[in-house]
Amino acid sequence: MSSKKSTYFLVIFMPVLPCLIGLCHSKCDFEAIFNFGDSNSDTGGFWAAFPAQSGPFGMTYFKKPVGRASDGRLIVDFLAQALGLPFLSPYLQSIGSNYNHGANYATLASTVLLPKTSLFVTGISPFSLAIQLNQMKQFKTKVNEEHQQVSFDCSSGTTLPSPNIFGKSLYTFYIGQNDFTSNLAAIGIGGVQQYLPQVVSQIAATIKELYNLGGRTFLVLNLAPVGCYPSFLVELPHNSSDIDEFGCLVSYNNAVVEYNNMLKETLRQTRESLSDASVIYVDTYTVLLELFRHPTSHGLKYGTKACCGYGGGDYNFDPKAYCGNTKEINGSTVTATACDDPYNYVSWDGIHATEAANKLTTFAILNGSYSDPPFPFQEHCDLQPIG
Repeated sequence: MSSKKSTYFLVIFMPVLPCLIGLCHSKCDFEAIFNFGDSNSDTGGFWAAFPAQSGPFGMTYFKKPVGRASDGRLIVDFLAQALGLPFLSPYLQSIGSNYNHGANYATLASTVLLPKTSLFVTGISPFSLAIQLNQMKQFKTKVNEEHQQVSFDCSSGTTLPSPNIFGKSLYTFYIGQNDFTSNLAAIGIGGVQQYLPQVVSQIAATIKELYNLGGRTFLVLNLAPVGCYPSFLVELPHNSSDIDEFGCLVSYNNAVVEYNNMLKETLRQTRESLSDASVIYVDTYTVLLELFRHPTSHGLKYGTKACCGYGGGDYNFDPKAYCGNTKEINGSTVTATACDDPYNYVSWDGIHATEAANKLTTFAILNGSYSDPPFPFQEHCDLQPIG
């Protein structure tokens, strides 16, 4: 990508900056966010169901692990802040959660398609998109049963929204990466591409079901350029000729582009069938690709090198010692530690983005220029600071 494009990437943030520095009054068309996803947007759901997270996760913003696969905030966190909403409570963290402004159904290792075997066999979460949709349906049923403006469950300390919230909410999707990558090393790009049409069909079907529940605004983030991720650069089979001038895997990124084009077309068809709904395709792939290719153009230093990992070198990633873990490798006990400056990195742990990269991506999303159709959030909300 040229330096001209890099400059443009920075300039597109400018229209939203007046509100983001606090010059606007707080008003927004969206009173809640309901999120569906995997570890890229899990705000603690997985760790509410399984043992507590440890290590350097959360070090930048929260100063402790809070169930997020990053050093700080995720895109969904920044979106909530920009819309003037609190961080989303995980649906699985039922006790003491505040659901007045939405819920997060995302869990680490989730897929769009239902996994065939258990988490402990494949590493894939049982909370697929279909399960997350069912949880949403159960949530709506519970809200309707309470039938009050703001309900309070005295037994658990959990607050619920009013029944009319569902038509005033933003429904976000950031899921599909595990469908694409979990079998990639075993069956290759060709094998994975066989079932990707089912993935996009399931996403479209879920949007239609949420529409029937009252949803009208759907934001679907496409797949990231996994060919630039340190973990895949280390683990996926490839030849040196497959590495581009920026250090990314060409064939894998091309396969992601094919999937994203399929998703974009499917969402276009979905949009036509739901004439009074906004079905928005968000090209986070292009945003992240730019960050990986030209990190220094956007205030960062390192593209395809993980902040938290083990091994040093170009990628600082070793699958035998994942971020925060202590393992014995070649007779020595080693710990995958975090860098002191995650704000200089695109990749947090080789698989997920840093808070810095998530923040830059959110600016692009809010501007609307990377959306199809364009969806500038400042026309719907007085955007709040996300610093």
